[in-house]
Amino acid sequence: MEPSEADRAAIIACAHDMADAARAAILPHFRAVGLGADNKLQDGFDPVTEADRAAERAMRAVLAAQRPDDAVLGEEYGAQTGQSGLTWVLDPIDGTRAFLSGTPTWGVLIALSGPDGPAYGLIDQPHVGERFEGGFGRALVTGPRGVRPLAARPPRPLEEAILFTTFPEVGTAAEGAAFRQVADRVRLTRYGMDCYAYALVAAGQIDLVIEAGLQPYDIAAPIAVIEAAGGIVTDWRGGPAAQGGRVVAAANRAVLDQALAILAEV
Repeated sequence: MEPSEADRAAIIACAHDMADAARAAILPHFRAVGLGADNKLQDGFDPVTEADRAAERAMRAVLAAQRPDDAVLGEEYGAQTGQSGLTWVLDPIDGTRAFLSGTPTWGVLIALSGPDGPAYGLIDQPHVGERFEGGFGRALVTGPRGVRPLAARPPRPLEEAILFTTFPEVGTAAEGAAFRQVADRVRLTRYGMDCYAYALVAAGQIDLVIEAGLQPYDIAAPIAVIEAAGGIVTDWRGGPAAQGGRVVAAANRAVLDQALAILAEV
């Protein structure tokens, strides 16, 4: 069922409490000497650290206390059923490779999904102190410069656009080739920003993020934040993207359509 107006305030407060709890769990580990990581893959490198696990445990503890009837889907501890019809989708550290490298482009992703997909989300960067929020009539960023509204940028030609991605770390060779066809058309391409790139779409700084191989917990919060800011997130065929896979996040319909016309060849 859809949350009532009264329930929305409780949802928003709970999301912020989870983000605060994740910050407290993660920051002691960031740039710590000797931080280790386990590898989730036999072929390749998909790291997980104690900071990832501690942050998800902290967020789940908040949910258990405040919203025990909601379902949960988290990267580290999987799915937990609920009775409310609402699901919290959690990625305790999106960008663990960046985290291990000491770069502040990782973030905590928190989303509340209902029958129609992500309805509310946070992209939180604990070290920088920025929190991007979208849904339920809210689209704002809170950080060192105070509270500011989020608004995706207006249309401009693809040849003037700024594109972000985590390719070539993700996706197949064919998907990477399709991405490069878009990259060849834009003015500027930047790599490896993880969830922070999606926040930049919502903030009106860039035009596109194109990725593949995503999981639901990678994209649920960015969908909520970007759509609240006036942007659009779809798969490579223009359909829903909440289940992950191939994803395009765009500042507006015009630049999305230009990108999709190229990616449709894959």
